Amino acid sequence: MHASYVIRRLLQIIPTFLAVMLVVFLLVRLLPGDPASAILGDRATAEIVERTNRELGLDRPLPVQFGVFVRNLLQGDLGDSISLKIPVLRLIGERLPTTLFLTAYAAVLGVLMAVPLAVLAAVRRNTWVDGVIRAVFQVGLSLPVFYVALQLLSLLGARLGWFPIGGYGEGFGEHLYHLFLPALTLGLNLAAILVRTLRNSIIEVLTAEYVDFARAKGLRSRVIMTRHVLRNALIATITLLGLNIGALIGGAVITETVFAIPGVGRLMVDAIFGRDYPVIQGLTLTFALIVSLVFLITDLIHARLDPRAELS
Repeated sequence: MHASYVIRRLLQIIPTFLAVMLVVFLLVRLLPGDPASAILGDRATAEIVERTNRELGLDRPLPVQFGVFVRNLLQGDLGDSISLKIPVLRLIGERLPTTLFLTAYAAVLGVLMAVPLAVLAAVRRNTWVDGVIRAVFQVGLSLPVFYVALQLLSLLGARLGWFPIGGYGEGFGEHLYHLFLPALTLGLNLAAILVRTLRNSIIEVLTAEYVDFARAKGLRSRVIMTRHVLRNALIATITLLGLNIGALIGGAVITETVFAIPGVGRLMVDAIFGRDYPVIQGLTLTFALIVSLVFLITDLIHARLDPRAELS
């Protein structure tokens, strides 16, 4: 892998991040209402609301506010939460590991479900096995994340009592146990996306000439599948997996709220309802940076598996 390719991909993150920064700054200020009214409540007088907005710097022109925002951001200062009176960077640092753990957990579960089922569907293509696998995941893909979360919570959590209905636990083992249902919720949605792509890729690779040549040499079917078929079929799937990391983070906003998980997704929901501009801005920029880095890693893995990608 050439260093120029890596540098080019790194430089592409900069304009993306700047665009996200500008859009986020403008969008949060277009939300109806203002932070002062949300903090003080409906009984606050207009004078108190005006004074609070002046103290928060929200009475200044938008270009001045944006200049202050950029200056503080370059200094590593995301500001303080309006409602919690805590530095945003500290809030993100406390809650981000939980969301990253949940996202990685969901990705692992999704891949563990998708790969064997996609292989089975491809090998048994156009049979009832293939039809059942595709039908089940098609239904799963059409269901909203919050509905799947509520059903799993009701059945496996509340009714059967197999898993806790909320919380995060203490220690790695408890994290795996407490986050299984929310991770399964996100993993099922991801698996439904991956199964279709991986199945089609495997079927396409199975008809390639080099696979026929490997069979002619007398290689076992397992060796052919692992060394030749899956290696090439997974290229498109890895790219798709990277593209869906952003969807997993977006889904974490819903699942963390349903399962009462103290992550940045739930923090984002609270910040939106509370018109907490600094928290909304800090979290959105954090999400954008994480997704950009995931895309970068995905591109590098893709280029490693398929050197032709460096030419694009």
